[in-house]
Amino acid sequence: MSSTDVGGTSSTATAEVSTIDMGLEVVTVPVSDVERAKRFYQSLGWRKDVDLVLGEGVRLVQMTPPHSQCSIHFGEGVPGIDAMQPGSLQRVYLAVKDIDAARADLLSRGIDVSEVEEQPKPPGLPDVPGRSYFAYASFSDPDGNGWVLQEVTTRLPGREWDD
Repeated sequence: MSSTDVGGTSSTATAEVSTIDMGLEVVTVPVSDVERAKRFYQSLGWRKDVDLVLGEGVRLVQMTPPHSQCSIHFGEGVPGIDAMQPGSLQRVYLAVKDIDAARADLLSRGIDVSEVEEQPKPPGLPDVPGRSYFAYASFSDPDGNGWVLQEVTTRLPGREWDD
């Protein structure tokens, strides 16, 4: 896989939005113990999509948060995944409609989750009701990979795709 530099720092041109559908499908989570990670993510109430043993020392597990269009996967013996440092994935956002309810659910499942923090809304931002986009709580998996709950009740203008 490679990428190409399409512009330097002096470029002021803005690329047009692509017309090609691209959905973020899977995020790789680096873990040190596949079975422990599987138990942890199941304890969050996430759906197990697949648990493939592809040979001795080769395994891939895919799980999906409730109602998410994007999944995670982790494993062992898979090129690329084994090169990642367990605990190095940080600040992966999970959008929730009610952060207090989401936090309470995680606490009831035995997950150590931070208190909800509300950030001040920066000036010049379009008005969004309540604390949408500005209320956060965080937790980590057993390897230290970091997750952030973010309350999103109303999308900012421009955050919806035209069909």
